[in-house]
Amino acid sequence: MPLTQKMIEKANKRRRYSDGRGLFLSVSSSGRKTWAFLYRFRDASRDTTSEDGKVKRGYLEREMNLGPAMWSRVVGTPDEKDALTLDDARDKAVELRRLVRQGVDPKAERDRETRAVVRVKRGGSTFEQVANQYIDMKKAEWDAGGASEQSWRGSLGKHVYPVIGQTAVDRIDRADILELLRPIWKPKAEGGSIVTATRLLPRLDQIFEYAIAEGLRSGANPADRHNVKKSLPDPSKVHAPKRHKALPYADVPAFIKKLQQRSGVAPRALEFTILTAMRTSEIIGATWDEIDFATGVWTIPASRMKIKRRGSGEAREPHRVPLSKPALDLLRALPRLEGNPFVFVSVQERKKGEGLSNMAMLNLFKEDMGYKGEAVVHGFRSSFKTWAAEASDYPHELSEIAIAHYPNDKTVSAYQRTDLLEKRAPMMRDWASFIYGLPTDAA
Repeated sequence: MPLTQKMIEKANKRRRYSDGRGLFLSVSSSGRKTWAFLYRFRDASRDTTSEDGKVKRGYLEREMNLGPAMWSRVVGTPDEKDALTLDDARDKAVELRRLVRQGVDPKAERDRETRAVVRVKRGGSTFEQVANQYIDMKKAEWDAGGASEQSWRGSLGKHVYPVIGQTAVDRIDRADILELLRPIWKPKAEGGSIVTATRLLPRLDQIFEYAIAEGLRSGANPADRHNVKKSLPDPSKVHAPKRHKALPYADVPAFIKKLQQRSGVAPRALEFTILTAMRTSEIIGATWDEIDFATGVWTIPASRMKIKRRGSGEAREPHRVPLSKPALDLLRALPRLEGNPFVFVSVQERKKGEGLSNMAMLNLFKEDMGYKGEAVVHGFRSSFKTWAAEASDYPHELSEIAIAHYPNDKTVSAYQRTDLLEKRAPMMRDWASFIYGLPTDAA
């Protein structure tokens, strides 16, 4: 039943009084009367699918305060300058319903405009302020230990803030972004750093998208990575990716024999690195609770992986490594220190109770064993990959997942939800058999 002026005057209970079609009179416990507009706004993220495959459309329930109500015929509400009469409120509700039909969320639109006005009054936010807000908001989903946060703050602090850090974020245009990137969009030999530059561009892109979403600037994103790249040289034409020197896979069995003659933690860590084809950081950070001897699987938390396995919008997933018999035997023979969770423990007096240093394997390989200039520890991953491609019949995708290279294509990633662990296990056994010179079924 529509409200009347008399009903508005007499309304004194704390409740909502409906005028119909989303317009309500709200009365507070103190007797203050305000107008509110309630509506449903289409929200695809709330869609649900029934068992028979039918999609039920989802909606967001919204309430928008329209302001105080003018409820007295005689004096009105003298302390409320913007008080709305019943007719005013109905006219406002008609306009809001029209916006909803057009696909505009009126409350979100008003909030955005309000934020923009407030920011203009306080002189605008600088790029550095906005970047710090974005990092603070996103860092919770980044790596444990702050590796990503440190990388973002470091690259922006060195290359971006000195140039546009104190500039209002709504005053920066595409020309400013190009001027910022061009000096470093070239090889290091020429005073640039193309790797740093290509990492910076997506970060700038995300920060400006955030600024636009927050109402801090309007118009196009000046750092849109796809458009900006059109005005810069093709990175592949000005930068040759660094290739890690690797031992030919045919030389690895002889190297393993030399390595087994050495005692200590570092030689065993290097041997385990070769057996699993994993990165140095993943090896030295390994803890005993990640190793399952019953199943023969090493599960590395996603937070410790360089490349994240995400799946289709899912939480980050860990990387699983099938362990061959030689790998498991190596682990069982390692000493365990009470209170120390690390598989490969530091032997340095000042670092006892910690994990192995990230230089231990490198120094062993380059200095002690004399391979300086010939190969690097990381190169054993290439040795494994080449062996898999040239000396085995295993598919390329298996060896890629074995070294924790997951597809970048989001569509491929969405459908490939398995890590093919069962198929990778025989490959790692064959790799172990090859490097130790064992019969194929012995590892």
